[in-house]
Amino acid sequence: MSKQQTAVLLLEDGRFFQGFSLGAAGETTGELCFNTGLTGYQEILTDPSYCRQIVTMTSPHIGNYGINPEDVESSRIQVAGFVIKEETDIPSNWRSTQSIGNYLRDNNIVGIQGIDTRALTRHIRTEGAMNGIISTVDLNRESLKAKLEQVPSMAGLDLAKEVTCPAGYVWKNGNPQPVEKDEGATFHVAAIDFGIKWNILRLLEHYGCRVTVYPASIPAEEILKTDPDGIFLSNGPGDPAAVSYGIDTVKRLLGKKPIFGICLGHQILALALGAGTFKLKFGHRGLNHPVRNLATGKVEITSQNHGFAVETDSLPAALEATHINLNDNTLEGFRCRDIPAFSVQYHPEAGPGPHDSRYLFAEFIALMKNAS
Repeated sequence: MSKQQTAVLLLEDGRFFQGFSLGAAGETTGELCFNTGLTGYQEILTDPSYCRQIVTMTSPHIGNYGINPEDVESSRIQVAGFVIKEETDIPSNWRSTQSIGNYLRDNNIVGIQGIDTRALTRHIRTEGAMNGIISTVDLNRESLKAKLEQVPSMAGLDLAKEVTCPAGYVWKNGNPQPVEKDEGATFHVAAIDFGIKWNILRLLEHYGCRVTVYPASIPAEEILKTDPDGIFLSNGPGDPAAVSYGIDTVKRLLGKKPIFGICLGHQILALALGAGTFKLKFGHRGLNHPVRNLATGKVEITSQNHGFAVETDSLPAALEATHINLNDNTLEGFRCRDIPAFSVQYHPEAGPGPHDSRYLFAEFIALMKNAS
């Protein structure tokens, strides 16, 4: 297929872009968002937190270093669609196994290139995140508008159930394995999969943990039956308030075992403790977001991917804010004063991104050590 095949992008407020096909021919819908990372497009494509989202990359050239199977963050591409300025179709990297265009085609992902991604990003920043449709098969605005009107808003959507694992498994030697007993690790962590990134599992294993991953709907009693040393609440897509079963499970786990949450897991922990969440205007997505650690005063450059946040003013007295976003002063982390539980909104495991915040995994290990 020629990359010059016409493709169009229509936003729900009527903004229209025409470009060329990227990846597979066809049609796709989702919430438009943008990521400011200069690199890391493969990890972004495979991050389950992007379920039902069309991701726009603000860097003008995407695909420079190709694709390799070692850097994926899940078992498949998770984005609904992909928007870039220009594809680099001849990658240059010794690890590369294929171009990004072929990777998208092989996974039947519809995208668009050759549009003004600066204008699109500015539009989303000004007007807020909204749904969009990419098509190579229907170029009629009225027809596309009718289809787009049937796409639900991200607010109120439980997408954790779409990306969670179908059954429990053990993460071992960098890969998912059938559940089995393993006495070689220092701590046993039960991870609830709301859309978990594999680099989180890699780092927990690096810190000496045996990790058993459970589906998002796992009852608290099933987890406690295995007597883990700690509970991990993963990242994931969608509206945290819609994951009512996950919130109920966390309520039943509070105070029983040390808990560490990231991203959606942070939001679910907050909701279980009585705080509230809200939808951001256009979300935080990129590798360069400054966050202040309120305990040390240090500024960490962080990797982020979220469209919802915890309301700072809603934190009960039993919770203490620990991290603040320096771009907009939104809450980036908190800890419980009376039980061993803490969480952060950003991604300390990076994948892609900086390593400034990996100390949080060591803090989780210390919580489990003190509880044992």
